[in-house]
Amino acid sequence: MRHRLATLAASAVLTASAAVPAFAADGPAHVEGALASGATWVMDVPENWNGTVLLFSHGYRASGEPNPAENAPSEQTAAIALRQGYALIGSSYATTGWAVEQAVPDQLATLDEFTTRFGKARRTIAWGQSYGGLVTTTIAERNADRIDGTLSMCGLVHGGVANWNSTLDAAYAVKTLLDPGSDLPLVDFPDQVAASRAATAMTGVVDQAQSTPQGRARIALAAALHNIPGHNDPAQPEPGDRDWEAQQRNQYEVMTRFPTTAMEWRQEAESRAGGNMSWNTGVDYAAMLTDSPYAAEVEGLYAAAGLSLHDDLTALAGGPRITAEPGAVDYMTRNVAFTGELTKPQLDIHTTGDGLVPVQVASAHRDAVSEAGASRLLRQSYVDRPGHCNFTAGEQLAALHTVETRLDTGRWGSTEPAAMNARAEVAEPGADHAYAPYQPDPYPRPHDLDD
Repeated sequence: MRHRLATLAASAVLTASAAVPAFAADGPAHVEGALASGATWVMDVPENWNGTVLLFSHGYRASGEPNPAENAPSEQTAAIALRQGYALIGSSYATTGWAVEQAVPDQLATLDEFTTRFGKARRTIAWGQSYGGLVTTTIAERNADRIDGTLSMCGLVHGGVANWNSTLDAAYAVKTLLDPGSDLPLVDFPDQVAASRAATAMTGVVDQAQSTPQGRARIALAAALHNIPGHNDPAQPEPGDRDWEAQQRNQYEVMTRFPTTAMEWRQEAESRAGGNMSWNTGVDYAAMLTDSPYAAEVEGLYAAAGLSLHDDLTALAGGPRITAEPGAVDYMTRNVAFTGELTKPQLDIHTTGDGLVPVQVASAHRDAVSEAGASRLLRQSYVDRPGHCNFTAGEQLAALHTVETRLDTGRWGSTEPAAMNARAEVAEPGADHAYAPYQPDPYPRPHDLDD
């Protein structure tokens, strides 16, 4: 999103490349340009620049979608941040799709462009949302010398290999239980036409299954293997704790969109990796369901439908498994597998009802960081709200200020919900801020560390 805020409307777009001393913006500045890679970038610097630059990484854009540069998660967040004196920068990335290999150098090159024009910042904080949280966490682990701290918002902090493995699980369950006799492919799509055809076919399978109690139970099982919550959209009425039917209807809405991710987005990622980068050999789906927070829902729906859950789990155990291409796994691991080896502070925030990037990904990141011995550098906070990246501007600024406290004092200070909500209220008075006590369940798949 290109932020042409009213406060900046009177400023001319800068084209000169001469360096300017830090903190000496001559009036508010809005600057746009392009990198040698073809990526575009955008920068907003307020007149009262406080010396901190915020490097924003935007979310996923599918092939063919518009690809403008963005430098903040929303217009409202940008307006508040600029009033508080922050400089905002970000690039478009040179390509759409699963472009981490291009996104990270484009983001760092944008930071170089900022330094050329405005001087070296006193502090640089990288932040990003959704897929941009993946880009931000990659910068945190691999380019920590370029930043002081990081903030991932609803990010794919489990890493690339784990992401595609988890996506495969739900797709495998749909095919095995709802379309067992078909030749529907799940991986190795030769092109977008084939992937789109497969996505349309799987959507049809899901739609047809929704018409029967047995089909609905099986959709719930597939959703549980991907940790899709039963309340994932603000437009949905919140179901009761044991209202399995309402929870399943909400999961079904996500499952009708899921084939686009599982097939069309996968094909684009496979084309970069040189083949299929995920597998389900050796996966125990019965154990995975046992650990799922949605196990009781699945069991209740199976009982109501007169289905044997044991038989379906046996079918999953005995179905033809999928192996990965080692070279494709190596590509994904080289570019976006997380070791947890943080050397600068990072805060992760996530909504509890995220149907696109389920909140359990935060458990994978927490465990990776803990195993790397860097727990002191990571904190995680949760917003009790349905939806993907459904934060108030105040909640985002509160998270940013929490990272700054850690940088200023060497201590995190309080990341308890009351403290986070108080910071959010200061940044954006009167909004319905909803940081809450929460601990996500374990991530259902091994996350991708060095091994």
